[in-house]
Amino acid sequence: MRFFFKRKEPSMGEEPKMALAFLFELVQIAAISLAIIIPVRYFLVQPFYVKGASMEPNFFDHEYLIIDEISYRLREPVRGDIMIFRYPADPKQFFIKRLIGLPGETVEIIEGKIKIYNSGNPNGFVLSEDKYLEQPFTATARTVTLKDNEYYVLGDNRVASLDSRYFGPIKGDMVIGRVWVRGWPLDRWKVFEAPEYMVQTQ
Repeated sequence: MRFFFKRKEPSMGEEPKMALAFLFELVQIAAISLAIIIPVRYFLVQPFYVKGASMEPNFFDHEYLIIDEISYRLREPVRGDIMIFRYPADPKQFFIKRLIGLPGETVEIIEGKIKIYNSGNPNGFVLSEDKYLEQPFTATARTVTLKDNEYYVLGDNRVASLDSRYFGPIKGDMVIGRVWVRGWPLDRWKVFEAPEYMVQTQ
């Protein structure tokens, strides 16, 4: 015995309804996707391309980074964080630098070394940067005391960096976030955390 099944074809009135239902489903999917993607993109993380040589050899031109925008809403920035911020002289430009001095501290650059004075170290301590600088020498003598909500930032490539030595401290409202992940190139993929500093009193 053979059984034959015939597929039911939609009637003339059903076709527009099915098309509308399909279109409505697509709109729903798009809306849900945007509801997830937009907050993530604009409030949690965002992409950033490195431009220039101011952070070499730790970051090279055209590397692709993911910026964490949420951490600084939950905690204060940490010394050694790699910050993305708006250039004070032209807020349309974004800079990448390393956080060196925190609010209330005095930063002294002398004889190629960086010395930090704060409430815990009134006599100051020399910042040990051997972990991320091949040649830990910082040119240009400077001394600046940071106010509340001010940060002192320097490029890792100290001889080729426009940073706080020249444009002064940056304010907290100029900060976009911290570098979280280097996504490209793949052979340099890395998750970044602030380094631990050894306190050198001399």
